[in-house]
Formats: sequence, C-alpha cells, structure tokens
Amino acid sequence: MTMKPGDSRQGASHKPAGRHAGGRGSTKVTTSQGASVAGVGMADQFSAWFAHHRKVAVETISGLLKVWPASLMTWLMIGIALALPAILYLILNNVSHISGDWDGTARFSVYLQETVSEAEGQQLASRWENEPFAVRARFISSAQALEEFRALSGFGDVLATLDTNPLPAVIELEPASRQGAELRLLIARLETEPGVASVSYDLDWLQRLFLILEVGERLVTALACFLGLGVVLAIGNTIRLAIENRRAEIEIIKLVGGTDSFVRRPFLYLGFWYGVGGALLAWMLVNASLWFLSGPVELLVDTYQKEFSLGGLGFNETLILFLTGAMLGIGGAAVAVGRHLSR
Repeated sequence: MTMKPGDSRQGASHKPAGRHAGGRGSTKVTTSQGASVAGVGMADQFSAWFAHHRKVAVETISGLLKVWPASLMTWLMIGIALALPAILYLILNNVSHISGDWDGTARFSVYLQETVSEAEGQQLASRWENEPFAVRARFISSAQALEEFRALSGFGDVLATLDTNPLPAVIELEPASRQGAELRLLIARLETEPGVASVSYDLDWLQRLFLILEVGERLVTALACFLGLGVVLAIGNTIRLAIENRRAEIEIIKLVGGTDSFVRRPFLYLGFWYGVGGALLAWMLVNASLWFLSGPVELLVDTYQKEFSLGGLGFNETLILFLTGAMLGIGGAAVAVGRHLSR
C-alpha cells in the first residue's frame, strides 16, 4: 500500500499566460504536476479519480496477500464472528420451515359424532370455511382417517384384524387468528356446534413454540450486534497498527498538502478487504456446517415420515452477509483513521 503525495497536492501556482489574439491577458491555474485545471474536463477528472481508487484497491489486497498468514488469522476471526449469527439464523429458519405445517397458526381437529353422515360432515366443513374465523376447513371421513393412520403409523397388519373402524370422521380447521384468547373462544364455539363430539388441540404447546422462535430471533439479533461491534473494534485495532507503521509517511504527505481523504483512502480499502475476506470465510464456514449437519438431520426427519432438507444461504442472504462484512470493515477503518486525523 503506497501513498504518493504528488497525487493529492492542494497547492497550485498561478502563472500569467501569454496574451491571446484579442490582446487580453489571462491567468492559467497550473497543478503541481503541470496540468492546467482549465484544460481538464469532468470526464478526465473522474477517470483519474477512478484510476487512483483502482490502484489503491489493488495495492491493498496485494499487500494483504503478501503477508497471508497474518491476514488469514484476521480473516478467520472476522469469519467466525459473522458465521455464528448466520448459522443461528439458518437454524431458526429451518425450524420455522419444519413447523410450517401450521403456516404460523394452530390447527384444530374437530371430531364428529358417529351419527353425522359424510354428506353432513362435508356440508359442515363448507359452512365453516366460509366463516370469517376459518382460513380452511377439510373434511376427513372415518375411512380416509383410517387409511392415513395406516400409512403413517405402520400398523397396517394390526388394523386389518379389527372388525370395525375405531376412528371417527374429523374436520381439520385452520383458524384465521393467532391470538390465544380468540382461539379459546373459537374452540368453545366449535364444541357447541351440533354433531361435534370434541375438539383436539394443543394450544399451549403451539404458543410455546412461537415464543421460543421469537426469543431465538431476538437472541440472534443481539448476538449479531455484539459480534458486529467486536468486528468493528478488531478491524479498527488492526488498521490502527497499520497507521502507526506508516506514521512518518502520513506526516510527510500532510506537510506537502495531502488531503485527509487521500490519507484515509488506502486504510478504508484495507478495512474493506478485511471485511469481504471475513465474509467469504463466514460463507464457507456456514456451508461446511450445513453439510456436516445435513445427514443426521435428514435421518431424524425421516423418522417422522417427512421430506425435509436443510436450507442454506440463498442469494439475498449471501449478499447481505458480504455487504455486512464490507460495511463493518469500512466502519472499523473509518473509526481508526478518523481518530488519527483528529489528533
């Protein structure tokens, strides 16, 4: 990482130019490199600005790769700090998908009396589905319930020995509300309906699941904030050491007219590359963890007769991970350079 003071001098010498054909004198402003500002257009200025940014970006990443063992240690520390909240986020996301059978709400099993015919059960389910308290109502006859139980339980041989079907007809009802008080009122109303024998539900367990997920989301947010602050401090300390190693060079640049932005730019790119490199390692750690856990998790889910595979980081999540790493790196570098320049 090299900073050339000649690229950023603020001083300019004003030299009188020769007279034009009209005989009127003019003043031409000449930069330290001998280029006339009046003769430099916006496109040329932007091209020079972009070229300097590209030069600094290449020099900083090349400098990090030259001392790759030390750089790798910093990248690994940042990667672990970014990977932990990302892994916890994926765990919560996958748990939400596993519990997605409820679509975020409870499902009631409304058992009907034996005297209710299949046509009456279908009519009752259709009437409930048109009510505002229900999102969906599905009628399952006693024969369908027996077939589903035989397929899921694996007790087909035992059920074949039974003379009669012990399972009643049932209506699976998905309520529109998630509020506990409203769900209890709905359950009380359903139990008073003609032809209803009982309503099966586990509302307390469902509410505990929602609360656990909410606590987990807040825990991930808090952990991400704390680890993000740690990344900023770690990168800031690393940049501070880099500034101390170049203190004499910075003082010379300031003496010859170097601007604060010129001094700050290489260290901001240094922080950027630290953040992006840490995000890349975090992405690799997250995917390695998912690969390590995918086999046992899929075997566990298979025991519940469900098809499920662990979901990883999608494009949006990956983009957020890299943007977060870059912003934390630039933020830590900006804090360190700002403190040095304010002295």
